[in-house]
Amino acid sequence: MIASLSKKQQNRLPRILEHASGDKRFKILEVHMKKHQFKHDALIEVLHKAQELFGYLEDDLLLFIAYKLKLPASRVYGVATFYHFFTLKPKGQHTCVVCMGTACYVKGADKVLAALEEKARIKAGETTPDNQLSLLTARCIGACGIAPAVVYDGTVTPRQTPAAALEQLKGWIGHGH
Repeated sequence: MIASLSKKQQNRLPRILEHASGDKRFKILEVHMKKHQFKHDALIEVLHKAQELFGYLEDDLLLFIAYKLKLPASRVYGVATFYHFFTLKPKGQHTCVVCMGTACYVKGADKVLAALEEKARIKAGETTPDNQLSLLTARCIGACGIAPAVVYDGTVTPRQTPAAALEQLKGWIGHGH
């Protein structure tokens, strides 16, 4: 496994492993990996558990997983970046997911997203500097009958307009915006 890590990653590994020894989340993750017998084909399940424990998948965590599963770091990173569910950055306290499926797009989701991006001063996929809001998009949330749909902190909200979406975000974004 060490041979498949770059020199820079090899130099970081002892620090990562030392940090992991004092963090019970790493212990829980290792137990989860052991349950799957450290098999390569358990990578997605392990990444799900890691994100559940840590909130997001930072580089050092991905290296730790690669080391423990004896996988190339590039494969772990590739899987983490391929699937939309995984995030490599911390999420904000609140999340706003704009559905960009065909029905939602045709009914104005692009205008809703543009208004949110302008007001929050971030682009889709980003989090405000104060970590209050993560603005995300989804290919389709399966709510075509209530398009355009936006998910605020896990709650699907129907027939959103730019004005309605901005009203929903009041208090979530800084007063300086």
